[in-house]
Amino acid sequence: MIETPYLLFLGDAPDMLAAKVAIGIRDWRPENAVGQLRLPGCGADLGLADMSLDEAKAAGAKTLVIGVANRGGVISKEWKKVLVTALEEGFDLASGLHNLLRDEPDLRAVAEATGRALHDVRVPSLSYPIADGKTRRGKRCLPVGTDCSVGKMYTAMAMERDMIARGLKATFRPTGQTGILITGDGVPLDAVVADFMAGAVEWLTPDNDDDHWDLIEGQGSLFHVSFSGVTMALIHGGQPDALILCHEPTRSHMRGLPEYTLPSLEALRDMALPIARVANPACQVVGISVNTQHMSEEVAHAYLAKVEADMGLPATDPYRFGAAKLVDALARL
Repeated sequence: MIETPYLLFLGDAPDMLAAKVAIGIRDWRPENAVGQLRLPGCGADLGLADMSLDEAKAAGAKTLVIGVANRGGVISKEWKKVLVTALEEGFDLASGLHNLLRDEPDLRAVAEATGRALHDVRVPSLSYPIADGKTRRGKRCLPVGTDCSVGKMYTAMAMERDMIARGLKATFRPTGQTGILITGDGVPLDAVVADFMAGAVEWLTPDNDDDHWDLIEGQGSLFHVSFSGVTMALIHGGQPDALILCHEPTRSHMRGLPEYTLPSLEALRDMALPIARVANPACQVVGISVNTQHMSEEVAHAYLAKVEADMGLPATDPYRFGAAKLVDALARL
């Protein structure tokens, strides 16, 4: 188990989106986030207290969490001094990067010498089966996005929170490093061998009560040439009964791909639904989640109203304005 609370390491993240792992922990487990540690030039600020390792230790932090999700998931040379010092000062390390802590000889040597733990949450802990596509009991909802990092995890978690508050049966199913660090469970799907990804999603969302909803954390985008494969595995392995379309309307291009423009919500609907109906012919698009963090409240409400009128579906920012519309849509199925 990863010891809490955490000191969130932002390193030299260029912007807030690059610090999405730390942001997720701050937003959904604030009691576990005692502060942030940033290097010079860091463009992200969580609004937490900036702390040195000594200050965080005095505040009770047990684990230094790498809260950055950079392209390719690498541990930069600039971070190494901080990570080594953290181990020497009694911190465990936790990371969701593809570049594993345990694969760094210097970190491994210091951890062994100091008796500290290296937690690589992006390492599959089980051998997953190949998907068989068999129908499972229970219900499943999957957020799918026009791009990466548009709020798919936040949508699923906000819906779970609303459903539990109503006394409904619902479980958030993490598929990425941030969700796993928040909940302590899940499947690091983009680290699973490709042939077994859909099977891992089947394993994560097994038979359940007929009135139980699994709210599956979405990943990637069918329109993102770098990360479309993991989205396909979620759609077919999850066999969703309901899709939520997720969008961040202020972007000028796909995340990390300046030559690619974002698809429309209509294009996402028209691509995702036929693919989902391969595994579940009854699947429906039931609602739209819009990440309005870069809009004023007035502009956000006007945009949501237009989306509802254009798409004929309920639309909300579930983190900012609540997930009730999306939960109501599930209840109508």
